[in-house]
Amino acid sequence: MAAKKLGLKQRYAHMTRGLDWETSYQPMDKVFPYDTFEGIKIKDWSAWEDPFRLTMDAYWKFQAEKERKLYAVLDAFAQNNGQTKISDGRYANALKLFLTGVSPLEYSAHRGFAFAGRHLRGVGPRVASQQQSVDELRHFQTQAHTISHYNKFFDGISEFSHMHDRVWYLSVPKSFFDDARSAGPFEYMIAIGFAFEYVLTNLLFVPFMSGAAYNGDMSTVTFGFSAQSDESRHMTLGIEVIKFLLEQHPDNLPIVQKWVDKWFWRGHKVLGIVAMMMDYMLPKKVMSWREAWDIYFTEAGGSLFQDLARYGLRPPKYADQATVEADHVSHQNW
Repeated sequence: MAAKKLGLKQRYAHMTRGLDWETSYQPMDKVFPYDTFEGIKIKDWSAWEDPFRLTMDAYWKFQAEKERKLYAVLDAFAQNNGQTKISDGRYANALKLFLTGVSPLEYSAHRGFAFAGRHLRGVGPRVASQQQSVDELRHFQTQAHTISHYNKFFDGISEFSHMHDRVWYLSVPKSFFDDARSAGPFEYMIAIGFAFEYVLTNLLFVPFMSGAAYNGDMSTVTFGFSAQSDESRHMTLGIEVIKFLLEQHPDNLPIVQKWVDKWFWRGHKVLGIVAMMMDYMLPKKVMSWREAWDIYFTEAGGSLFQDLARYGLRPPKYADQATVEADHVSHQNW
């Protein structure tokens, strides 16, 4: 008799949860030393809800299709001399800001999620972290490829790796990721997966892509669309991390709250470079940083923390101060 074909749910379980095993010749605590020292208590790793619901073969298929579409647009952009369609040559400075201030963060996120995927003993978050790690590496590569067309026509764009260690404003985003990556795996997941990806990512991506569209840069807009489905998965992972930790043990709440307070504030400081771009660097303006903050943090973040209140989590400390600073942080940075 022919073997019965597995259903979708069974196949998914085999290809993700079925990859886990208990260690035998070394204790689990020795193999996974980093997921206990932060004080987080996990009673049941199997309670993790998989936010991506993707096996690796499905993941590669989806991503390959997005790559084909993205590079078709980039080729068309290059063949039609897309650089002549931008609003003004000054717009190239916004590309330099993105390539120096954002793209290296994508690479750091790739490294950080690879670390988290190795050091969380639950197979659910491990698989999710590995997929996000590959996402972040792809983002760095596609950003560099997208902007490389402009390198033929504008000076300084090829210097982004050289400038990484030399430009003053990069000390803020670099220290953000250096400190997150040197924390434990759970703090890293809160810092990046929740505080940055869920609470703040719209303030990063939407203004940059809107600014590109307003200023005729359709190659960067296309990259933004290509990354957006990844970002929605990342946001789902961020909210799942929070819910999972808060449902596992009441002792986790004060630790998680402290991390949310800390990484929201540091993320707000990183976003000062986006504020500077929006208020000063776009030849054709989209909206002010204050308007963006009101839409993407005050309204969206307010409803998010109302939902999380049932777990005992309150809005980040100093969120009101960050809202006050939205009026003037771009001017100070500039």
